[in-house]
Amino acid sequence: MVSRVRVPAVLREEPQYRLLFGSQVLSILGDRVTSVVLPFAVLSVGGGVGEVALVSAAQFLPFAILALPAGVWADRLDRKRILIASDLVRLVTQLTAGSLLVTGHAAVGHLALLAAVYGAADAFFAPAFTGLLPSTVSSLNLQPANALRGLSFSVGAIVGPLLAGLLVAFAGGPGAAMLFDAGTFVVSVVLLVPLRPRIVDAIVSDEDPIATTDHFWRSLRQGWSEVRSRSWVLAFLSGMAVYHAVVLPAVFVVGPVIAQTEMHGARSWAVVSAGFGAGCVLGDLLFLAWRPTHALRVASLMLVGASCQAAFIGSGFGPWGIAALELLAGVCVTGTFTLWETSLQEHIPDRSLSRVSSYDYLTSAGVIPLGNVVVGAVSASVGVHQALVWMSVVGLLVAAGVASVPAVRHLPRGAAVPTG
Repeated sequence: MVSRVRVPAVLREEPQYRLLFGSQVLSILGDRVTSVVLPFAVLSVGGGVGEVALVSAAQFLPFAILALPAGVWADRLDRKRILIASDLVRLVTQLTAGSLLVTGHAAVGHLALLAAVYGAADAFFAPAFTGLLPSTVSSLNLQPANALRGLSFSVGAIVGPLLAGLLVAFAGGPGAAMLFDAGTFVVSVVLLVPLRPRIVDAIVSDEDPIATTDHFWRSLRQGWSEVRSRSWVLAFLSGMAVYHAVVLPAVFVVGPVIAQTEMHGARSWAVVSAGFGAGCVLGDLLFLAWRPTHALRVASLMLVGASCQAAFIGSGFGPWGIAALELLAGVCVTGTFTLWETSLQEHIPDRSLSRVSSYDYLTSAGVIPLGNVVVGAVSASVGVHQALVWMSVVGLLVAAGVASVPAVRHLPRGAAVPTG
């Protein structure tokens, strides 16, 4: 007897979320493919380490600069249209980059310019998506919707590098991988067009004067007022900023160095990364089913566990031992992000949600490059293992501070959300 695959309730019960989620599954996979392939695309056209760094910075800087303005516009305009416009722009950039690479006409300047346009479009997509998602599900299904999206990121992080390698090796090199990513944006747009988000339609049709006539800077200040008026938001933003600036460089900078110098290089790092990816998948599956009574309290405790990552990587237990520890870290990391985003969506008014989420993106992704540079310099000065210890100590102290904030510990669930 063949057993039937059990479809998550949020996909069975929420037809609008099915469209939104379906639009993102392939797109996320394409993004992961591109993140692996882009450095090799630069190298394939004669670039070196400096040019790889240049193209990476070209993609990141527009995201960092536009994150806050994008949040303002996502609260003022139709979020679905912003997603479609962002996907269309990224479709054109990837199609152009892929075509130039396949035909042999690409240069580093082309790739840097296209990466900058891609990063700008991505900056508008992120806060608009966070604000749109709650309008496609009931309050009961909000956390599972975030967990399922997290699961797509986790699976993409595992499958994406493998698919990237296959496309580069057998389908025509980095250009073919870029064209694949362009195709995923076509699918995304096709599924987004018929989407009818419940709350967004109401806001647009009412033509709220605050949303349509207020000065841009006033709207930006209003978003900051929503942040600073809630101590739990301020506390968690601080904790996430420290995690991204102090702890994550263990993954981006120091970890690969340890794998190269003390283990077996890329093979060992692949084992460690796979352990983390498996933990993320397990965490996403856990939060598809479990709705804790105090979501942000659990998220803060998960942040404490996530802050141990630097110490895990520097533990000296070998690739398989570190991978086992990173599996636990993966559960904590995905739990932190799922419950934090769910808490924002349950408690921040829809009219301000994209602006508040843009501060989240700025204080998390925005600090990663600075953290990488600082931690790299500190590691070179005091040694990688000592640096890793202090990275986790700082992260743990700040995460414990976040968990001790009364507003974080006692924040209830949103209206009509059953818990267990």
